[in-house]
Amino acid sequence: MASRLTGFNSGLDIGKSYYVATANPAPDHPALAGDVDADLVVVGGGCTGLSAALHAAERGLKVVLLEGGKIGWGASGRNGGQMIPGLRKGAKGLVKSFGPERAKALFDLAFEARGLVLDIIERHGIECDLRLNGHLVGAVSASDVRDFEEEAECLAKVMKFTDVEILSAAEARQMVDTPYQGAVYERLGGHMHPLNYTLGLARAAVGAGVVIHENSVAVRLEREPSTRVFTDKGSVRARHVVLAGDALLKGLEPRVNSRIMPVGNYIVATEPLDERNVIPANVAVSDTLFVVNYYRMSADGRLLFGGGERYTPSPPADIAGFVRPHMEKTFPQLKGCRIDHAWGGLVSVTTSRLPHVGHYSEVYFAHGYSGKGVILSTLSGKLLAEAITGDASRLDLFSTLTPLPFPGGTALRGPLYVLGMLWYAMRDRLRH
Repeated sequence: MASRLTGFNSGLDIGKSYYVATANPAPDHPALAGDVDADLVVVGGGCTGLSAALHAAERGLKVVLLEGGKIGWGASGRNGGQMIPGLRKGAKGLVKSFGPERAKALFDLAFEARGLVLDIIERHGIECDLRLNGHLVGAVSASDVRDFEEEAECLAKVMKFTDVEILSAAEARQMVDTPYQGAVYERLGGHMHPLNYTLGLARAAVGAGVVIHENSVAVRLEREPSTRVFTDKGSVRARHVVLAGDALLKGLEPRVNSRIMPVGNYIVATEPLDERNVIPANVAVSDTLFVVNYYRMSADGRLLFGGGERYTPSPPADIAGFVRPHMEKTFPQLKGCRIDHAWGGLVSVTTSRLPHVGHYSEVYFAHGYSGKGVILSTLSGKLLAEAITGDASRLDLFSTLTPLPFPGGTALRGPLYVLGMLWYAMRDRLRH
Protein backbone atom coordinates (compact mmCIF):
# COMPACT_ATOMS: atom_id res chain seq x y z
CA MET A 1 0.00 0.00 0.00
CA ALA A 2 1.59 3.30 0.92
CA SER A 3 2.90 5.82 3.29
CA ARG A 4 -0.26 7.89 3.38
CA LEU A 5 -3.64 6.37 2.66
CA THR A 6 -5.35 9.10 0.68
CA GLY A 7 -9.05 9.74 1.05
CA PHE A 8 -9.40 9.07 -2.68
CA ASN A 9 -8.13 5.51 -2.50
CA SER A 10 -9.89 4.70 0.76
CA GLY A 11 -13.20 5.67 -0.89
CA LEU A 12 -12.82 3.21 -3.77
CA ASP A 13 -14.61 0.30 -2.14
CA ILE A 14 -11.80 -2.26 -1.84
CA GLY A 15 -13.88 -3.85 0.92
CA LYS A 16 -16.61 -4.55 -1.65
CA SER A 17 -14.25 -6.12 -4.18
CA TYR A 18 -14.47 -9.66 -5.48
CA TYR A 19 -10.94 -10.21 -4.25
CA VAL A 20 -11.72 -9.35 -0.62
CA ALA A 21 -14.87 -11.47 -0.78
CA THR A 22 -12.79 -14.49 -1.89
CA ALA A 23 -9.55 -13.78 0.00
CA ASN A 24 -7.66 -16.54 1.75
CA PRO A 25 -7.50 -16.29 5.56
CA ALA A 26 -4.65 -14.02 6.64
CA PRO A 27 -3.45 -12.79 10.04
CA ASP A 28 -3.65 -9.21 11.20
CA HIS A 29 -0.36 -7.51 11.99
CA PRO A 30 -0.06 -5.08 14.92
CA ALA A 31 0.58 -1.40 14.39
CA LEU A 32 4.06 -0.11 15.17
CA ALA A 33 4.35 1.09 18.75
CA GLY A 34 7.63 2.56 19.95
CA ASP A 35 11.06 2.89 18.39
CA VAL A 36 12.84 -0.06 16.79
CA ASP A 37 16.04 -0.68 14.84
CA ALA A 38 16.48 -2.71 11.65
CA ASP A 39 18.81 -3.15 8.70
CA LEU A 40 16.00 -2.25 6.28
CA VAL A 41 12.66 -0.51 6.68
CA VAL A 42 10.16 -0.97 3.86
CA VAL A 43 7.26 1.45 3.39
CA GLY A 44 4.37 -0.23 1.61
CA GLY A 45 2.75 -3.65 1.91
CA GLY A 46 2.12 -4.44 -1.74
CA CYS A 47 4.09 -6.75 -3.97
CA THR A 48 7.07 -4.41 -4.44
CA GLY A 49 7.57 -3.89 -0.72
CA LEU A 50 6.84 -7.49 0.25
CA SER A 51 9.19 -8.84 -2.42
CA ALA A 52 11.97 -6.46 -1.33
CA ALA A 53 11.40 -7.48 2.29
CA LEU A 54 11.30 -11.22 1.51
CA HIS A 55 14.45 -11.22 -0.61
CA ALA A 56 16.35 -8.97 1.79
CA ALA A 57 15.42 -11.19 4.74
CA GLU A 58 16.49 -14.26 2.80
CA ARG A 59 19.88 -12.54 2.45
CA GLY A 60 20.17 -12.15 6.21
CA LEU A 61 18.88 -8.62 6.80
CA LYS A 62 16.63 -7.62 9.69
CA VAL A 63 13.59 -6.14 7.97
CA VAL A 64 10.62 -4.15 9.28
CA LEU A 65 7.75 -3.35 6.89
CA LEU A 66 5.27 -0.53 7.51
CA GLU A 67 1.86 -0.69 5.83
CA GLY A 68 -0.46 2.27 6.12
CA GLY A 69 -3.61 0.17 5.98
CA LYS A 70 -4.01 -3.56 5.39
CA ILE A 71 -1.62 -5.79 3.46
CA GLY A 72 -2.57 -5.92 -0.21
CA TRP A 73 -5.26 -3.25 -0.06
CA GLY A 74 -3.36 -0.96 -2.45
CA ALA A 75 -2.86 -1.56 -6.16
CA SER A 76 -1.43 -5.05 -5.57
CA GLY A 77 -4.75 -6.38 -4.29
CA ARG A 78 -7.13 -4.32 -6.43
CA ASN A 79 -5.81 -4.83 -9.96
CA GLY A 80 -7.02 -6.92 -12.89
CA GLY A 81 -4.78 -9.87 -12.06
CA GLN A 82 -3.35 -10.03 -15.59
CA MET A 83 0.10 -11.62 -15.79
CA ILE A 84 1.65 -9.96 -18.83
CA PRO A 85 5.42 -10.50 -19.19
CA GLY A 86 7.54 -7.58 -20.34
CA LEU A 87 7.23 -3.81 -20.16
CA ARG A 88 4.44 -1.43 -21.18
CA LYS A 89 6.62 -0.20 -24.04
CA GLY A 90 6.93 -2.92 -26.68
CA ALA A 91 10.01 -4.25 -28.45
CA LYS A 92 9.90 -1.62 -31.22
CA GLY A 93 9.63 1.19 -28.69
CA LEU A 94 12.48 -0.14 -26.60
CA VAL A 95 14.75 -0.46 -29.63
CA LYS A 96 13.89 3.06 -30.75
CA SER A 97 14.61 4.49 -27.29
CA PHE A 98 17.64 2.45 -26.24
CA GLY A 99 19.11 0.68 -29.29
CA PRO A 100 18.92 -3.07 -29.94
CA GLU A 101 21.54 -4.27 -27.43
CA ARG A 102 20.26 -2.44 -24.37
CA ALA A 103 16.66 -3.02 -25.45
CA LYS A 104 17.22 -6.78 -25.43
CA ALA A 105 18.91 -6.64 -22.03
CA LEU A 106 15.95 -4.70 -20.61
CA PHE A 107 13.45 -7.06 -22.25
CA ASP A 108 15.22 -10.14 -20.90
CA LEU A 109 15.41 -8.71 -17.38
CA ALA A 110 11.73 -7.69 -17.36
CA PHE A 111 10.74 -11.12 -18.63
CA GLU A 112 12.34 -12.71 -15.57
CA ALA A 113 9.36 -11.47 -13.57
CA ARG A 114 7.21 -14.30 -14.88
CA GLY A 115 9.55 -17.07 -13.77
CA LEU A 116 10.17 -15.38 -10.42
CA VAL A 117 6.47 -15.12 -9.61
CA LEU A 118 5.79 -18.72 -10.66
CA ASP A 119 8.71 -19.90 -8.52
CA ILE A 120 7.44 -17.99 -5.47
CA ILE A 121 3.93 -19.39 -5.94
CA GLU A 122 5.29 -22.93 -6.13
CA ARG A 123 7.88 -22.68 -3.32
CA HIS A 124 5.49 -21.11 -0.87
CA GLY A 125 2.34 -22.97 -1.87
CA ILE A 126 0.35 -19.83 -2.67
CA GLU A 127 -3.25 -20.57 -3.69
CA CYS A 128 -4.16 -17.75 -6.07
CA ASP A 129 -6.29 -19.23 -8.90
CA LEU A 130 -3.27 -19.29 -11.21
CA ARG A 131 -4.12 -19.79 -14.89
CA LEU A 132 -1.36 -19.89 -17.52
CA ASN A 133 -3.53 -19.89 -20.65
CA GLY A 134 -1.95 -16.80 -22.17
CA HIS A 135 -2.81 -13.17 -22.79
CA LEU A 136 -4.64 -11.83 -25.85
CA VAL A 137 -4.57 -8.23 -27.08
CA GLY A 138 -7.58 -7.46 -29.29
CA ALA A 139 -7.22 -5.01 -32.18
CA VAL A 140 -9.93 -2.37 -32.35
CA SER A 141 -8.79 -1.28 -35.84
CA ALA A 142 -7.12 -2.89 -38.85
CA SER A 143 -4.04 -0.70 -38.42
CA ASP A 144 -3.48 -2.31 -35.01
CA VAL A 145 -3.02 -5.69 -36.70
CA ARG A 146 -0.23 -4.25 -38.87
CA ASP A 147 1.38 -2.93 -35.70
CA PHE A 148 1.14 -6.42 -34.19
CA GLU A 149 2.94 -7.90 -37.19
CA GLU A 150 5.77 -5.36 -36.96
CA GLU A 151 6.07 -5.93 -33.21
CA ALA A 152 6.21 -9.72 -33.66
CA GLU A 153 8.96 -9.29 -36.26
CA CYS A 154 11.00 -7.10 -33.88
CA LEU A 155 10.48 -9.58 -31.03
CA ALA A 156 11.78 -12.41 -33.20
CA LYS A 157 14.73 -10.56 -34.74
CA VAL A 158 16.00 -8.46 -31.84
CA MET A 159 14.69 -10.16 -28.70
CA LYS A 160 14.93 -13.73 -30.09
CA PHE A 161 11.41 -14.23 -28.72
CA THR A 162 8.81 -16.14 -30.73
CA ASP A 163 6.07 -17.00 -28.21
CA VAL A 164 3.53 -14.73 -29.87
CA GLU A 165 0.96 -15.48 -32.56
CA ILE A 166 -0.97 -13.09 -34.79
CA LEU A 167 -4.64 -14.08 -35.02
CA SER A 168 -7.23 -13.25 -37.65
CA ALA A 169 -10.57 -11.78 -36.60
CA ALA A 170 -12.16 -15.24 -36.82
CA GLU A 171 -9.39 -16.87 -34.78
CA ALA A 172 -9.61 -14.17 -32.13
CA ARG A 173 -13.40 -14.62 -31.95
CA GLN A 174 -12.90 -18.29 -31.09
CA MET A 175 -10.89 -17.26 -28.02
CA VAL A 176 -12.97 -14.28 -26.86
CA ASP A 177 -16.54 -13.61 -28.00
CA THR A 178 -16.25 -10.03 -29.20
CA PRO A 179 -15.57 -8.76 -32.76
CA TYR A 180 -11.94 -7.64 -32.77
CA GLN A 181 -10.23 -6.92 -36.09
CA GLY A 182 -7.56 -9.45 -35.13
CA ALA A 183 -5.36 -10.06 -32.12
CA VAL A 184 -1.93 -10.97 -30.86
CA TYR A 185 -1.83 -13.99 -28.58
CA GLU A 186 0.99 -14.07 -26.02
CA ARG A 187 1.28 -17.70 -24.92
CA LEU A 188 3.28 -17.05 -21.75
CA GLY A 189 0.76 -14.69 -20.20
CA GLY A 190 -1.91 -15.64 -17.71
CA HIS A 191 -3.96 -14.42 -14.79
CA MET A 192 -4.41 -14.92 -11.06
CA HIS A 193 -6.16 -13.66 -7.91
CA PRO A 194 -3.81 -10.76 -7.06
CA LEU A 195 -4.89 -10.23 -3.47
CA ASN A 196 -4.38 -13.89 -2.59
CA TYR A 197 -0.96 -13.78 -4.26
CA THR A 198 -0.05 -10.68 -2.23
CA LEU A 199 -1.25 -12.28 1.00
CA GLY A 200 0.82 -15.36 0.16
CA LEU A 201 3.86 -13.17 -0.44
CA ALA A 202 3.32 -11.58 2.97
CA ARG A 203 3.14 -15.03 4.59
CA ALA A 204 6.42 -15.96 2.88
CA ALA A 205 8.05 -12.72 4.08
CA VAL A 206 6.99 -13.34 7.68
CA GLY A 207 8.31 -16.89 7.40
CA ALA A 208 11.68 -15.42 6.37
CA GLY A 209 11.74 -13.22 9.47
CA VAL A 210 10.17 -9.96 8.27
CA VAL A 211 8.24 -8.02 10.91
CA ILE A 212 5.09 -6.44 9.41
CA HIS A 213 3.14 -3.58 10.97
CA GLU A 214 -0.26 -2.72 9.49
CA ASN A 215 -2.16 0.52 10.14
CA SER A 216 1.22 2.22 10.46
CA VAL A 217 1.26 5.24 8.17
CA ALA A 218 4.74 6.58 7.48
CA VAL A 219 4.55 10.32 8.10
CA ARG A 220 8.18 11.45 7.97
CA LEU A 221 11.55 10.33 6.65
CA GLU A 222 14.69 11.67 8.34
CA ARG A 223 18.25 11.17 7.09
CA GLU A 224 20.20 12.94 9.81
CA PRO A 225 21.66 12.02 12.21
CA SER A 226 20.50 8.59 11.04
CA THR A 227 17.97 7.25 8.54
CA ARG A 228 14.64 6.92 10.28
CA VAL A 229 10.99 6.50 9.23
CA PHE A 230 8.38 7.83 11.65
CA THR A 231 4.74 6.90 12.19
CA ASP A 232 2.36 8.60 14.60
CA LYS A 233 3.21 6.05 17.30
CA GLY A 234 6.81 5.05 16.69
CA SER A 235 9.79 4.95 14.38
CA VAL A 236 12.13 2.55 12.61
CA ARG A 237 15.81 3.43 12.37
CA ALA A 238 17.57 1.49 9.61
CA ARG A 239 20.59 1.58 7.32
CA HIS A 240 18.37 1.41 4.24
CA VAL A 241 14.83 2.46 3.27
CA VAL A 242 12.62 1.09 0.49
CA LEU A 243 9.74 3.33 -0.61
CA ALA A 244 7.18 1.02 -2.20
CA GLY A 245 3.93 2.97 -2.02
CA ASP A 246 3.39 3.47 -5.77
CA ALA A 247 0.45 5.82 -6.39
CA LEU A 248 -0.24 6.25 -2.67
CA LEU A 249 3.24 7.39 -1.66
CA LYS A 250 3.32 11.08 -0.91
CA GLY A 251 5.45 13.49 1.00
CA LEU A 252 8.40 11.32 2.02
CA GLU A 253 10.68 11.91 -0.99
CA PRO A 254 9.63 14.64 -3.49
CA ARG A 255 12.11 13.46 -6.14
CA VAL A 256 10.26 10.16 -6.26
CA ASN A 257 6.77 11.65 -6.39
CA SER A 258 7.50 14.02 -9.25
CA ARG A 259 7.88 11.19 -11.77
CA ILE A 260 4.56 9.42 -11.27
CA MET A 261 0.91 10.35 -11.76
CA PRO A 262 -1.80 8.60 -9.73
CA VAL A 263 -4.69 7.45 -11.95
CA GLY A 264 -7.96 5.91 -10.79
CA ASN A 265 -9.25 2.81 -12.55
CA TYR A 266 -12.28 0.66 -11.89
CA ILE A 267 -13.27 -3.00 -12.07
CA VAL A 268 -16.53 -4.95 -11.81
CA ALA A 269 -17.27 -8.62 -11.27
CA THR A 270 -20.48 -9.92 -12.80
CA GLU A 271 -22.72 -12.63 -11.49
CA PRO A 272 -21.50 -16.16 -12.42
CA LEU A 273 -22.13 -16.42 -16.18
CA ASP A 274 -22.54 -20.22 -16.39
CA GLU A 275 -23.07 -21.10 -20.06
CA ARG A 276 -22.60 -17.45 -21.12
CA ASN A 277 -18.82 -17.76 -20.92
CA VAL A 278 -17.53 -14.94 -23.12
CA ILE A 279 -13.86 -16.02 -22.95
CA PRO A 280 -13.87 -19.72 -23.94
CA ALA A 281 -10.05 -19.85 -24.05
CA ASN A 282 -9.86 -18.52 -20.44
CA VAL A 283 -7.11 -16.09 -21.42
CA ALA A 284 -6.44 -12.67 -19.95
CA VAL A 285 -7.59 -10.03 -22.46
CA SER A 286 -6.91 -6.38 -23.13
CA ASP A 287 -7.42 -4.19 -26.17
CA THR A 288 -5.55 -1.52 -28.14
CA LEU A 289 -7.46 1.50 -26.88
CA PHE A 290 -5.24 4.03 -25.14
CA VAL A 291 -7.66 3.99 -22.20
CA VAL A 292 -7.52 0.23 -22.23
CA ASN A 293 -10.24 -2.28 -21.42
CA TYR A 294 -8.92 -5.39 -19.67
CA TYR A 295 -10.81 -8.44 -18.51
CA ARG A 296 -10.74 -12.13 -17.66
CA MET A 297 -12.83 -14.90 -16.13
CA SER A 298 -12.65 -15.60 -12.41
CA ALA A 299 -12.22 -19.09 -11.00
CA ASP A 300 -15.97 -19.24 -10.28
CA GLY A 301 -17.09 -18.14 -13.75
CA ARG A 302 -17.56 -14.38 -13.38
CA LEU A 303 -16.35 -11.79 -15.84
CA LEU A 304 -13.90 -9.41 -14.13
CA PHE A 305 -13.90 -6.33 -16.35
CA GLY A 306 -11.81 -3.17 -15.97
CA GLY A 307 -12.78 -0.21 -18.12
CA GLY A 308 -12.45 3.53 -18.04
CA GLU A 309 -10.07 5.74 -16.10
CA ARG A 310 -10.77 8.89 -14.17
CA TYR A 311 -8.35 11.79 -13.93
CA THR A 312 -10.16 13.98 -11.43
CA PRO A 313 -9.46 13.74 -7.68
CA SER A 314 -12.79 12.08 -6.86
CA PRO A 315 -14.10 8.63 -7.83
CA PRO A 316 -17.41 8.10 -9.64
CA ALA A 317 -20.40 7.95 -7.30
CA ASP A 318 -21.47 4.68 -8.91
CA ILE A 319 -18.48 2.53 -9.90
CA ALA A 320 -20.64 -0.23 -11.40
CA GLY A 321 -22.53 2.33 -13.46
CA PHE A 322 -19.25 3.87 -14.60
CA VAL A 323 -17.78 0.56 -15.85
CA ARG A 324 -20.96 -1.05 -17.22
CA PRO A 325 -21.07 0.88 -20.55
CA HIS A 326 -17.49 -0.19 -21.34
CA MET A 327 -18.33 -3.81 -20.56
CA GLU A 328 -21.58 -3.83 -22.53
CA LYS A 329 -19.95 -2.19 -25.54
CA THR A 330 -17.40 -5.02 -25.56
CA PHE A 331 -19.99 -7.70 -24.79
CA PRO A 332 -23.51 -6.60 -25.87
CA GLN A 333 -24.71 -10.11 -25.01
CA LEU A 334 -24.18 -9.25 -21.33
CA LYS A 335 -26.44 -6.20 -21.41
CA GLY A 336 -28.32 -5.99 -18.14
CA CYS A 337 -26.42 -8.79 -16.39
CA ARG A 338 -26.07 -8.45 -12.66
CA ILE A 339 -22.91 -6.89 -11.26
CA ASP A 340 -22.07 -8.36 -7.86
CA HIS A 341 -18.88 -6.45 -7.04
CA ALA A 342 -17.50 -3.06 -8.07
CA TRP A 343 -14.35 -1.36 -6.82
CA GLY A 344 -11.47 0.82 -7.89
CA GLY A 345 -7.98 1.88 -6.99
CA LEU A 346 -5.08 4.13 -7.79
CA VAL A 347 -2.22 3.03 -10.00
CA SER A 348 0.74 5.13 -11.04
CA VAL A 349 1.79 5.95 -14.57
CA THR A 350 4.92 7.70 -15.81
CA THR A 351 5.57 9.99 -18.75
CA SER A 352 7.26 7.14 -20.65
CA ARG A 353 4.97 4.34 -19.34
CA LEU A 354 8.16 2.67 -18.09
CA PRO A 355 8.84 2.07 -14.39
CA HIS A 356 10.79 4.43 -12.16
CA VAL A 357 13.28 2.31 -10.22
CA GLY A 358 16.48 3.33 -8.44
CA HIS A 359 17.81 4.96 -5.30
CA TYR A 360 18.95 8.25 -3.78
CA SER A 361 21.83 7.18 -1.55
CA GLU A 362 20.31 4.88 1.11
CA VAL A 363 16.67 5.45 -0.02
CA TYR A 364 15.52 2.92 -2.64
CA PHE A 365 12.28 2.95 -4.61
CA ALA A 366 10.34 1.24 -7.39
CA HIS A 367 6.97 2.24 -8.83
CA GLY A 368 5.27 3.59 -11.96
CA TYR A 369 4.53 0.22 -13.57
CA SER A 370 1.81 1.78 -15.74
CA GLY A 371 -0.43 -1.27 -15.77
CA LYS A 372 2.29 -3.94 -15.81
CA GLY A 373 2.76 -4.25 -12.08
CA VAL A 374 1.06 -7.60 -11.42
CA ILE A 375 4.34 -9.47 -11.84
CA LEU A 376 6.85 -6.69 -12.57
CA SER A 377 6.48 -5.40 -9.00
CA THR A 378 7.78 -8.67 -7.55
CA LEU A 379 10.86 -8.51 -9.78
CA SER A 380 11.49 -4.87 -8.87
CA GLY A 381 11.40 -5.72 -5.19
CA LYS A 382 13.99 -8.44 -5.73
CA LEU A 383 16.24 -6.03 -7.65
CA LEU A 384 16.06 -3.56 -4.76
CA ALA A 385 17.06 -6.29 -2.30
CA GLU A 386 19.97 -7.32 -4.54
CA ALA A 387 21.26 -3.75 -4.66
CA ILE A 388 20.90 -3.21 -0.91
CA THR A 389 22.88 -6.40 -0.23
CA GLY A 390 25.74 -5.52 -2.56
CA ASP A 391 24.90 -6.25 -6.21
CA ALA A 392 23.34 -3.22 -7.91
CA SER A 393 24.11 -4.29 -11.49
CA ARG A 394 20.58 -5.34 -12.42
CA LEU A 395 18.95 -2.45 -10.58
CA ASP A 396 21.31 -0.07 -12.40
CA LEU A 397 20.17 -1.51 -15.73
CA PHE A 398 16.52 -0.98 -14.81
CA SER A 399 17.25 2.52 -13.50
CA THR A 400 18.19 3.57 -17.07
CA LEU A 401 14.42 3.55 -17.71
CA THR A 402 14.01 6.59 -15.42
CA PRO A 403 11.17 8.68 -16.92
CA LEU A 404 11.10 12.45 -17.14
CA PRO A 405 9.23 14.30 -14.39
CA PHE A 406 5.69 15.37 -15.21
CA PRO A 407 5.56 18.94 -16.55
CA GLY A 408 4.62 21.45 -13.91
CA GLY A 409 5.76 19.32 -11.00
CA THR A 410 3.35 17.80 -8.51
CA ALA A 411 1.20 20.97 -8.48
CA LEU A 412 0.41 21.11 -12.21
CA ARG A 413 0.95 17.51 -13.33
CA GLY A 414 -2.74 16.69 -12.71
CA PRO A 415 -4.37 19.40 -14.87
CA LEU A 416 -1.84 18.98 -17.69
CA TYR A 417 -2.20 15.20 -17.60
CA VAL A 418 -6.00 15.47 -17.71
CA LEU A 419 -5.82 17.57 -20.87
CA GLY A 420 -3.60 15.01 -22.56
CA MET A 421 -5.70 12.06 -21.48
CA LEU A 422 -8.93 13.68 -22.64
CA TRP A 423 -7.38 14.01 -26.09
CA TYR A 424 -6.48 10.31 -26.13
CA ALA A 425 -9.95 9.37 -24.87
CA MET A 426 -11.50 11.36 -27.73
CA ARG A 427 -9.21 9.56 -30.18
CA ASP A 428 -10.32 6.21 -28.74
CA ARG A 429 -13.97 7.09 -29.33
CA LEU A 430 -13.24 7.93 -32.95
CA ARG A 431 -11.39 4.61 -33.48
CA HIS A 432 -13.81 2.34 -31.62
